[in-house]
Amino acid sequence: MTFDFAEIEQKKVLWKDSLIIKGDSREMVKKLPNNFYSCCVTSPPYWGKRDYGYNGQIGAENEMDQYIKNLVSIFNVIKNKLKEDGTLWLNIGDSYTSGNRTWRAEDKKNPARGMSFRPPTPIGLKPKDLIGLPWRIAFALQEEGWYLRSDIIWYKPNCQPESVKDRPTQSHEYIFLFSKNEKYFYDFERIKEPTANKKTFRNKRTVWSVNTEPFPDAHFATFPIELIKPIIEASSLKNGFVLDPFFGAGTVGVVCKMLERKFHGIELKDEYIEISKKRINNVR
Repeated sequence: MTFDFAEIEQKKVLWKDSLIIKGDSREMVKKLPNNFYSCCVTSPPYWGKRDYGYNGQIGAENEMDQYIKNLVSIFNVIKNKLKEDGTLWLNIGDSYTSGNRTWRAEDKKNPARGMSFRPPTPIGLKPKDLIGLPWRIAFALQEEGWYLRSDIIWYKPNCQPESVKDRPTQSHEYIFLFSKNEKYFYDFERIKEPTANKKTFRNKRTVWSVNTEPFPDAHFATFPIELIKPIIEASSLKNGFVLDPFFGAGTVGVVCKMLERKFHGIELKDEYIEISKKRINNVR
């Protein structure tokens, strides 16, 4: 299931199968087939939130603008890889300025919180400012020609507690729906939600209440399966291909196998590839 591009180029038939591609997304997406994917569903590393242990890793940029440029560059390449009626579903969380602190200690309940670096406060912002990164990224992609079709609030009822006393605890993230063109594939019937009386159904709303799913093997919360299922149901057909260029623990692959879709996932970290393979192979 896992290949590098040397193997893929020798065996073109592999494009017809689900696979995990080992490598850096910035380079690997350029080699993917054009006009191929029904949709891209992904959650890139958040800026200044986690240290994955790689030099030059996305999310570890010293400047916020460079982080945004790196993501925009990747998704502009991906636009050519999507079918003409394809969509991009982007999950991204916000963060606060570091106050120019240069590191962050581990938390007993969240070891991945430890950081050996922290980016400086961006020019124009102040210590303790909420950065607004999701919308900065969304507007940057919009300026590049993507159609920004919806902002979905992922409400997390079991969100991570915070010790702050001067603001509300963060309990949501954003999922943005972008389309490549004005008209695109979106099966709203597949994901209708029940009304209050449970007897009728309505068009799905933009606030999705889904619990996080802590995953001990990866030491961080992964995409919840129930968050990804309606996205893939609405934006692809059976045996269609779904792309995730930041595959992580492989939830997109798990859901694709459950829903009889195929997937291509790109992942740099060997540990996460092994976790992904194990999770996907366990789907029956």
